[in-house]
Amino acid sequence: MKKVYSIHPILVFVLAQLAWLSLLGIWITWYVSNYIIFNRVGDKISPQMVPKTMNIVALVLGLVLLGLILAGMYLIFIYLNRQLQVTKMYDNFIANVSHELKSPLASIQLYLETMSRRRISYDRRKEFIELMLKDTRRLRNLIDSILDVSAIEQRKIAHSFQIYTTQEIFPDLINESISKFKLSDTAYTIECNADGQCVLDRNAMLIVIDNLIDNALKYCEKLLNIKFEVTTDKKWIHIKVSDNGVGLPPKQTKKIFKKFHRVYDKKSPNVKGTGLGLYWVKEIIKYHGGKVSAKSAGWHKGSTFIIELPIYGVSKKGFLKKILKRSQMHFK
Repeated sequence: MKKVYSIHPILVFVLAQLAWLSLLGIWITWYVSNYIIFNRVGDKISPQMVPKTMNIVALVLGLVLLGLILAGMYLIFIYLNRQLQVTKMYDNFIANVSHELKSPLASIQLYLETMSRRRISYDRRKEFIELMLKDTRRLRNLIDSILDVSAIEQRKIAHSFQIYTTQEIFPDLINESISKFKLSDTAYTIECNADGQCVLDRNAMLIVIDNLIDNALKYCEKLLNIKFEVTTDKKWIHIKVSDNGVGLPPKQTKKIFKKFHRVYDKKSPNVKGTGLGLYWVKEIIKYHGGKVSAKSAGWHKGSTFIIELPIYGVSKKGFLKKILKRSQMHFK
């Protein structure tokens, strides 16, 4: 059994295709040779013994069936290829998470060993404790992010949706996130020209903004300049988050929202992470009845993330009423 599983799936697929094509070749050869024989001695055989129509129908049906088999094999190949890609991304995720876990653990261990083996001053001890607390918070955030993504996928997160005024809630959320990252006043601008109301889970939307700011910080090789724009049209709220980071190649603008996906390129800075941040953003926005996309003019030309959310009472009325009702029922 071990030998069977050691064969590469793509090789199995190629061999299966060759087998079916060989069968098809043999079938066609058999049919042609019989056809030649019947042509040569056909006048000596009774017409009732040569059902030409049936032979042609059988051949056509056989070819159709073989075509369906080949199409099925092709679909299996596509599915298998996608699974291999997911497995590869999962392996990268495990490697990245292992590194993210080992780094703070090693730091905490070093501080504890130093404190246990040496006599250090009170101020120095206090500094070590603060650094260890910082590392434990880093570990907790990493574990929480993994657990939260799992809960989102299993529909186990209890969202607290409420109705907010668009003009007020988004500047409030952006400023709260900015204060968390301690950005300077020159590192960002906020433009909010929005009307109407929206239905949000405030904490979940704060996670979205936190992830976008964190992403901008990680992939910026110079002084950060991030711009927030909030506008509305007749049906939708548009939130644009633009940065001056390294940017994205065009082929990556959709892939970056996939689970575990990381951008590996010589031009991109070597940033450690789990590959879950933007996937988390996409899932949260989807729960709000919206959608998120990204665009970039290319490397070193920055990136722009565009979030679209429905305006309450105008767009997706049934969906928004449903999530409000579900939220109220859960928290009663």
